Amino acid sequence: MTQMHLRSGRSRIPMFAFLQKVPAGMMLIPLMLGVLMNTFAPEALKIGGFTTALFKDGALTLIAVLILATGAQITGSHSGKAAASTTTVVLVCKTLIPATIAVILGLVVGIDGIAGVSILAMLAIFGNSNGALWLAFAGQYGDERDTGAYVASAFDDGPFLALIFLGASGLGDIPVLAFAAALIPFIIGLFIGAVDREWTRALDHVPNIVIPFMSFAVGTGINLKTVLTGGFAGIFLGLIVVVFTGGLTYLGYRFILRRGSKSGIGFAAGTTAGNAVAVPAVVAVADPRFEPFVASASAQAATAVLVTALLAPIVASWALKRAGGLQPADPVPAAV
Repeated sequence: MTQMHLRSGRSRIPMFAFLQKVPAGMMLIPLMLGVLMNTFAPEALKIGGFTTALFKDGALTLIAVLILATGAQITGSHSGKAAASTTTVVLVCKTLIPATIAVILGLVVGIDGIAGVSILAMLAIFGNSNGALWLAFAGQYGDERDTGAYVASAFDDGPFLALIFLGASGLGDIPVLAFAAALIPFIIGLFIGAVDREWTRALDHVPNIVIPFMSFAVGTGINLKTVLTGGFAGIFLGLIVVVFTGGLTYLGYRFILRRGSKSGIGFAAGTTAGNAVAVPAVVAVADPRFEPFVASASAQAATAVLVTALLAPIVASWALKRAGGLQPADPVPAAV
C-alpha cells in the first residue's frame, strides 16, 4: 500500500515533468549539467566504480541501448501504417538530399568543413530528425500517411547514415567491422520489434530513461568553452535545418504528394533529434581522425536540437494556417 501511494502521489520536486516541459529538455539539461561538471569539477566523476561507469564512461553503452530500442520501434509501432510514398518523400527531402550536399562540400573543402563547422557536425545535425516531434505534430494535424512517415525519422535516427555517407564518399575510413558493430544493436532491435510486441512496448520507454543519462555522459566529454564557441554556429545550423530541410519536405508534400492545404506538415520534419549529440562520438570510434571534431560537433548539435524543437512546429503551424489546413485531418480511407 505504501509503495502504491509513493508511485501515485505528487512529486515533491517534479524534475521529470520539468525536463519534459522544456523543449528538448530531456537531452539539453543533462547535457549542460555534464558540461558544467567536466568544466568545473572534472575529477569528481573519476572516482571509479559504478559512478564512473554510468556518469563518465557510459555514453557508448547507453547509445547502444537507445539504438536497439529505435530498431524495435520501427518494426513494432508505426511501420504498418506508413504510406511508402510519404515516407520516401520525408526521408529524401529531410535527410538524404542535405546529407549528400554536406558530403559534396566535404569532398571540396575537406572534413574540417567551413567557418568552424565540421562535416561531422553537418552530417550529425542534418542526418537526424526528431521523430517524437513529428509524431506529435502529424498526429494532431495529419493522418495515418503522416504518422506512418515516422519510419523515415526512425531510420535516420542515430549514427548509421553518417557512417554510410562518410564511408561511401571516402571522407571517412570506416572499417566494415566497425560499421557492422554499430549496426548489430539496430538489427537486433528490428528483430525484437518484428516478433515480440511485449518487448516492443517495454522498449518504447527506453528513450525517456536512457537519453538523460546518455546526454550527461556525453556532456562530461565537453568543455564549457567549446559550447560557448559553438553556440552561434549551432543556432545558425538549426535555422538552416528548419528552413532548408523543412522547406524541401514542404515542397515534396505540395508538389509530389499533392497534399494541398496539409502541405505545411512537411515543415515539422525540419528538426534535429537529440540522438544527434551522440553521433560524433560514435563516428570517432569508427574513424579516430574525427576525434578532434567531436566536442564542437556535439555542442553545435545540442544547440541545433533546441532551435529546431522550438521553431519547426511554429513554422509548420504558420504554413498550415496560411493554407487553411490548421485543423485535425479526417481519417484516411482504408484503401489508401
